[in-house]
Amino acid sequence: MRTNTSLSRIVALLASLCLQLHSSSASAEQVTDSIAPESASQLLTQAASNKSGLASTHIVVAAHPLATRAGYETLERGGNAIDAMVAVQTVLGLVEPQSSGMGGGAFLLYYDAAQKKLRTFDGRETAPLAASEELFIDEDGQAMAFFDAVVGGRSVGTPGTPKLLWERHKADGLLPWKDVLSQAIELGKHGFVVTPRLASALEKDQARLSQDPDAAALYYPNGVALRSGATLKNMAYANTLLQLSEKGGNFFYHSDFSKQIIEKVNSHANAGTLSQRDFDNYELKERDPVCSDFRDYEVCGMGPPSSGAIAISQSLRLLEHSAFGGLEPESPLAWHFISEAMRLAFADRGQYVADTDFITLPDGLLSDSYLKQRSQLIDPKGKADKALPGQPDKGFARPQASGISPAKASTTHFVIVDKMGNIVSMTSTIENGFGSRLMVGGFLLNNELTDFSFRSSKDGYLVANRVQPGKRPRSSMAPTIVFKNQKAYLAIGSPGGSRIINYVGNTLIRTLAWNQKLQTAIDDPHIVNRFGPLDIEPVEQGAALQSSMEAFGYDTQLRALNSGLHGVMWTGDGMIGAADKRREGSVMGR
Repeated sequence: MRTNTSLSRIVALLASLCLQLHSSSASAEQVTDSIAPESASQLLTQAASNKSGLASTHIVVAAHPLATRAGYETLERGGNAIDAMVAVQTVLGLVEPQSSGMGGGAFLLYYDAAQKKLRTFDGRETAPLAASEELFIDEDGQAMAFFDAVVGGRSVGTPGTPKLLWERHKADGLLPWKDVLSQAIELGKHGFVVTPRLASALEKDQARLSQDPDAAALYYPNGVALRSGATLKNMAYANTLLQLSEKGGNFFYHSDFSKQIIEKVNSHANAGTLSQRDFDNYELKERDPVCSDFRDYEVCGMGPPSSGAIAISQSLRLLEHSAFGGLEPESPLAWHFISEAMRLAFADRGQYVADTDFITLPDGLLSDSYLKQRSQLIDPKGKADKALPGQPDKGFARPQASGISPAKASTTHFVIVDKMGNIVSMTSTIENGFGSRLMVGGFLLNNELTDFSFRSSKDGYLVANRVQPGKRPRSSMAPTIVFKNQKAYLAIGSPGGSRIINYVGNTLIRTLAWNQKLQTAIDDPHIVNRFGPLDIEPVEQGAALQSSMEAFGYDTQLRALNSGLHGVMWTGDGMIGAADKRREGSVMGR
């Protein structure tokens, strides 16, 4: 599939789309699991030709047409998936600044076709070496309110995205580094058309984001948020990338960039504690993939500090050991089983999963015997009163308290496949929408530290995901690659805070168990359960499903669920790309 739609036509189409915005509320102690860091933006009209497509040699699926085009044109010029990854991410940081960028972090799944090997890379942000476990406890000993913690320098961790892009390109890229940054540089210089989604986000967040003078000058000229259809030039961002193109990605960590970030973070009224030592010590880490079997497939993802792959693997295996296989697809009883499996997985996630450089993970979390035992807790008659963590290893020597960890929705995911068969499935983020609301060099700094538990202990036990110096906060990001008969079958991921686990898990169930087409599986209504209450996407059939689920004992709520699922599936006809109808993503391939 090769699109002939002109860039101007894409921009005009996007400018005409309408958005429905739904605000969300925060809970008290540990909030990002229950807050939607970016307001839902349900697209009412879709460019169907850009939402899905068939390709035979190479393909790109990303959250903005300009980023998709940048990746596609990089592949057309002879670049590989890693080259295109750099092009896509740097353009996304410009055109979708609320979601990801050079001030944030990322997880990368990379399938090396020549070696027939899946590799996973952790570019997650780190807590400052001077950070305290009481970072988010106020002077009265109480956990801070969410936005009191977010806005300012307190929440900023050492960025990892620049290191990931630079080191992986240096190792595996084909095109010159300057070439893969050139498209983002040119867009920054000459400008791009503001889309309805970005315009709405800017308007909604003006009170917080405009507090930063650099962000205010860029996004709120004359004190008014940029409107849809306006042209936005970001010369500061272009200059940032230009310096990195000339001096290499590591220049970010040992230069005026690190100094400017440290100064802005530490001089803010809500100050942080970043230092040059944090930048000097930052490392991109290769982790072991987390893989598990589900039916005829091998489902692989990112290990800790991501909780995504473990929770998804647990939920799929729990269903495999239950009566789920005999249930009618999309039936209320099937969704009841899925909801209970997810609750059990989230209970273990809260108890055990965190950065394994700092905590010990029980060996038995994904063992067949443990999950078979846990599956017996799924009662076909109704919802369990509580979903408690299990005990995967009887001799587990480090009991710890559960904590609900903050997690983001203002994230992005993209998938790239090149002519050689190399695959990139990457999720990146700055955490909350517009991150910490601090801007340096034309990009926004993350608020990733609010992904830690705000309290370090509970009932006399330490929380696994507590703040510790140099630690990486637990994430729900779940970049995924599925294999069948040792060949790639599906690559997918999503933004969406801790609901990422549900969004990706539901899509895997729909495609792998219910044999739905990828675009259908992505676009169908979401049903989400993490901690007991059930969220249902407000669609025509939502009210009927709500009534059925309440009969199983669930507290339900109809609410907008702002996924951004982007994926590629391999079929006998070629590669099918699909972009979530809920966002502005698109597909390009040949």
